[in-house]
Amino acid sequence: MRHAALSVVAGPVGIVAYGLIRLWGRSDDVYGPGLDWQAAHLAGLAGMVFFVPAVLALSRLLPRSRWRTGVVGLTLVGLGATMVQFGADIVEGLLAADRAEMSALGRDFKDIPGVEIAFYDVVPQVFFLGLLVLTGMLAARRLVPWWSVPLLLAGIVLPVVTLDLLPVGGLLMLAAFAPALPKLRRGVAHEEPSLTVR
Repeated sequence: MRHAALSVVAGPVGIVAYGLIRLWGRSDDVYGPGLDWQAAHLAGLAGMVFFVPAVLALSRLLPRSRWRTGVVGLTLVGLGATMVQFGADIVEGLLAADRAEMSALGRDFKDIPGVEIAFYDVVPQVFFLGLLVLTGMLAARRLVPWWSVPLLLAGIVLPVVTLDLLPVGGLLMLAAFAPALPKLRRGVAHEEPSLTVR
């Protein structure tokens, strides 16, 4: 389970890295397409990839139930949509010669029916909502402290106010999950009820 603990750290760190590289790229008022755009989005995409085993590892601290399965499933669906969004941004950055052309490519992609809802406006938000509910479930069983929930909420909301707060948001997410790390390192997981008659 040490790899699980690593993934729980790496997911938020990817968001921090994305935010920091983005700030660096915007410092000269020329952000995308180019190395800074690609580096930022690759860091963000890597963070999202790490969130897959992180969500699964955190969920295993809870007893098996349909509710747990549903929350994890919806969280992963939202996560997948977020990955597509990052992937589209990376491809658009590779194909475009300048910012205007990149914006045009982005508009063309969003004009495909269902794309804006599926990969931008609605479904990606399910990832963050599911992560918040999962953390609430952990807090309800005292597997993380109560303050992990508002801390995670702040980490999710702050970048919505301005993307410049992405590094702060990532650090808050990391702090929210930190209390679960010792359990993950020790391999502590909920033991499913045995059906064996003794």
